Amino acid sequence: MQQIPMTVRGAELLRKELEQLKNVRRPEIIKAIAEAREHGDLKENAEYHAAREQQGFCEGRIQEIEGKLGAAQIIDVTAMPNNGKIIFGATVELVNVETDEEVSYRIVGDDEADIKQGLISVNSPIARGLIGKELDDSVTIKTPGGTVEFDIVGVEYI
Repeated sequence: MQQIPMTVRGAELLRKELEQLKNVRRPEIIKAIAEAREHGDLKENAEYHAAREQQGFCEGRIQEIEGKLGAAQIIDVTAMPNNGKIIFGATVELVNVETDEEVSYRIVGDDEADIKQGLISVNSPIARGLIGKELDDSVTIKTPGGTVEFDIVGVEYI
């Protein structure tokens, strides 16, 4: 089984979602199915079929999360000495050489990625271009909008 890199925060968010699905959502769906059964004929019972469909989605997501957590390689960058090298989990401050615009990204697992929050997937072109680089390096990254040159002005393990 291939291990999936994940930050401590990402694993915690998945555990919380799993607990919510198992302890809140699953019992709600079971109750909805029981109530829908009481309405009689199941062939033409829309509430029953909708609840069964929700149950399928819920159980599928539970299995998916359990699989991801089982394959997770949880990486805690806060426990590592910061040598200025960009690694999985690092938060990177970049300056666009052309526009002087400053951006900050944290390199995370696929499930945690959210560009609006500055969380980029380790498999994204930007992250792949940054991994292994160091503080004060310049890096040229091919993005969907073209090639962009960045100066690395900060590397934090937070």
